[in-house]
Amino acid sequence: MPSGAPAVTNGSQQGFASVQMIRVSELTKRFGPTTAVDRISFEIGRGEVVGFLGPNGAGKTTTIRVLTGFHPATSGSAEVAGFDVQKQSLEVRRSIGYLPQEVPIYPDLRVGEYLRYRAELKGVPARERRGAVARAMAKAGIEDVARKLVGHVSHGYRQRVGLADALVARPQILILDEPTSGLDPNQRRRIKQVVRELADDHTILFSSHILAEVQDVSSRVVVIHRGALRADGAPKQLVADSTPARLRVRARCAGQALREAVASLPGVLAETLQVDDGEVASARCMVAPGGDPATELGDRLQRAGAAVHELAVDLPTLEEYFYAITDGRDELRDDIEEAAT
Repeated sequence: MPSGAPAVTNGSQQGFASVQMIRVSELTKRFGPTTAVDRISFEIGRGEVVGFLGPNGAGKTTTIRVLTGFHPATSGSAEVAGFDVQKQSLEVRRSIGYLPQEVPIYPDLRVGEYLRYRAELKGVPARERRGAVARAMAKAGIEDVARKLVGHVSHGYRQRVGLADALVARPQILILDEPTSGLDPNQRRRIKQVVRELADDHTILFSSHILAEVQDVSSRVVVIHRGALRADGAPKQLVADSTPARLRVRARCAGQALREAVASLPGVLAETLQVDDGEVASARCMVAPGGDPATELGDRLQRAGAAVHELAVDLPTLEEYFYAITDGRDELRDDIEEAAT
């Protein structure tokens, strides 16, 4: 990427719900000499669906395991539904429905039996269990396999049984760790549809390394890489504010005239400018994050009497943004360190 990778963007203070359901502050988790999570902070308000995004090994699952009480934090703090994860773990667990990446279910129980057993373990009163299980199966879309042995249903259905398990005690918060892992496209589509439907009643943290899935179900993303927070905000806004865009223009004028018109525009990264001469000249360049000089360039060309055939500013994709703040930034850092030695 020209001009280097963008700065970390933190959207955690903008327009979120007043009630914070998840609050993480300077959270660090080490395993011996290895730092899996390094002083990350973010908040999730009531009713939000937040994508927890990062490459494999970024620290997503470790963070989730701290939030759900599986691992103690090395330092920092975390609260779930107003309860301290370390000091009030039982209350935290009652507030969370957790779907781990690998669903631990008993293959020799029927689906309905398994969910009734899980409802009992989670403290659902006996008189409410039948209704709670029926409701959870309906939300997860698994009523048609209620009498099948868990070990005999497909992998996609196993994931949905795990989702029903997460829902059976009617938690305020759902934490879903790679819920579509290993599923075929149709199964992934069904899981994403279910997550969107659940958003009306739950606060959801949806972990994935698949960008399209996160973008499909989340209004906000939290990006971590190598254990560190890299970005936090609405995907479109993060991309627009942090990653250079592409300017494309074709006009009936001399190539040098087009070069001069483009090069002096605010925000244009001059070192990226490429111009092709001809009866209709064309130019391509990168524009600094947040910039959109299309209107001014169009006015300049119109005043010069140059007929414009094409003029567009293309925003980068979420994939390009993700690369820029993860691998792209690390490559830039490695180049700087190498140049300094």
